Amino acid sequence: MQYRRLGKTGIDVSSVGLGTWQLGGRWGTPFDNDLADSILHTAIDQGINFIDTADVYSQGLSENAIGKFINSIPEQIYVATKCGRQIDPHVSSGYQCDVLRKYVENSLRNLQLDALDLIQLHCPPTEVFYRPEIFQLFADLKNEGKIRHFGVSVEKVEEGLKAIEYENVETVQIIFNMFRQRPRDLFFEEAIQRDVGIIARVPLASGLLTGTMNKSTSFAPEDHRAFNRNGARFDRGETFAGVDFDTGLAATGELAKIFSKKEMSIQALNWILMHDAVSTVIPGASSSQQVLSNVKAAELAPISDGKMQVVEQLYRQHIRPLVHHFW
Repeated sequence: MQYRRLGKTGIDVSSVGLGTWQLGGRWGTPFDNDLADSILHTAIDQGINFIDTADVYSQGLSENAIGKFINSIPEQIYVATKCGRQIDPHVSSGYQCDVLRKYVENSLRNLQLDALDLIQLHCPPTEVFYRPEIFQLFADLKNEGKIRHFGVSVEKVEEGLKAIEYENVETVQIIFNMFRQRPRDLFFEEAIQRDVGIIARVPLASGLLTGTMNKSTSFAPEDHRAFNRNGARFDRGETFAGVDFDTGLAATGELAKIFSKKEMSIQALNWILMHDAVSTVIPGASSSQQVLSNVKAAELAPISDGKMQVVEQLYRQHIRPLVHHFW
């Protein structure tokens, strides 16, 4: 495992972390505590020291499982959680300081911690980024010792650029992968200048970039890949990185000409890690085997210039028109 500095937090985190949206089961299946424990143990055994979760993942069960686990082991593990998505309707006016403070305190209880290593606003409406009092709240919480570091998770580059204008924003979690390349332009430059850690999320475009899907692939009704392709419940950019499913399949077919199906997912992670601005990438895992596969990306040789050019050309011709200017 390789380790990178998470911006001005000063924390050295594993270049491959663990995302836990589907911890303890696949999307749309009940939470399985034994499976969650197995995944977490495998991750730590492989050198992963950065786990990302959220209070809404499995209605708090993800935080609970992680809290129980980290309090049972001697290793230093950094846990990032998120808050705000419980607000319903999910609009700017629902973001109130007393509400957010309560969420932080609930996460402290769920994780069985005295202070949160990293708390992130969980993809709030764009208007929230223009409300300084919300960001001041987290400065206050840090002064109170309830949180150690503060960051944001965003849908849009615009939101990331606005967020890092606040001095206390230390990290930004943003969708970045072969099918979502816009962040590496202006946003990465600004983040580096401000020493902001970048956490790359949705790195495999909801599984498209694993190369294992085809037109016959089906998804459970409760799986966001079935119901959210057009943004029915939340931002459609969260599902397949905003790429039309058939277009995504065609694009991964082209990628299969330069990467074998066996290596496609880890090369997709490798592609992300070739960008020095990225501190860590957080693929999810619904099995220990997926963790073992993901961590291989940390040890791969750089992708050749020729293959990088193929990925760039594929993005420009087939993907960019669909996603680049939306997020």
